[in-house]
Amino acid sequence: MNDTISVDRFESATIIIPVMNETASLEETIRIILRDVKDRVDEILIVVCDRTTPEAMATVERLCASLGSMVRVHTQILPFLGGAVREAFDMARGSHVVMMASDLETDPNTLKTLIDNARTHPSAIVTASRWRVNKGFQGYSKVKLLCNWAFQRFFAVLYGVRLTDMTFAYRILPTKLVQNIRWEELRHAFLFETLVKPLRLGVEVIEIPSVWKARTEGKSQNTFLLNFVYFRTGLRTRFASRKSILKLGIQAQESRRSI
Repeated sequence: MNDTISVDRFESATIIIPVMNETASLEETIRIILRDVKDRVDEILIVVCDRTTPEAMATVERLCASLGSMVRVHTQILPFLGGAVREAFDMARGSHVVMMASDLETDPNTLKTLIDNARTHPSAIVTASRWRVNKGFQGYSKVKLLCNWAFQRFFAVLYGVRLTDMTFAYRILPTKLVQNIRWEELRHAFLFETLVKPLRLGVEVIEIPSVWKARTEGKSQNTFLLNFVYFRTGLRTRFASRKSILKLGIQAQESRRSI
């Protein structure tokens, strides 16, 4: 991996949590974060938008009042989930960023293991896999499960990796890495982009087991048809040049070093 995007050590994490219509599940997520990894978290960055419900905003305001400067709230400008996380990447102050949900579909009990692995492998991406644990998908239809398995196998072969779950966007990444990649997607395919572009750059990816549970609160903003955009993202990135993946500043650094 190019040393312009490598990281020497883990210092602290910025936890990115987009919020749309979650209340009790958001509070439970924060409770477990504080219980397990409070001393390793620089900030909890909550991203809201003009569609965030009044009930969810009230929950966010209560968290801000009780946790003070540990919580930052950002109102996104770019649209959709990808836009929310892309803006949060640029705002992050920790050495690493955690991508997770506020609806408990990403099990917050796994967060400590993600961070422990990031401390040991600071330049790597550590990502959760639903396929590395028995009954990792809870509330998933059999058709979706089969499609997911086929998708994972196809892209693992295409990228020449042994990863089992490239689309489960519950992961910790070096902040230096995410701030120097040229992101393109705005909708949910961005979650896949955050793995395949680093893979194309030669970044190590480590999987740990975790369980996905269907949300019991609020409504998902993803639709089944939007999942087909993932194919475009994965195929386009696989055959893109490494230079095109990086922002111009990093490209210039690489050019100067090669002279």
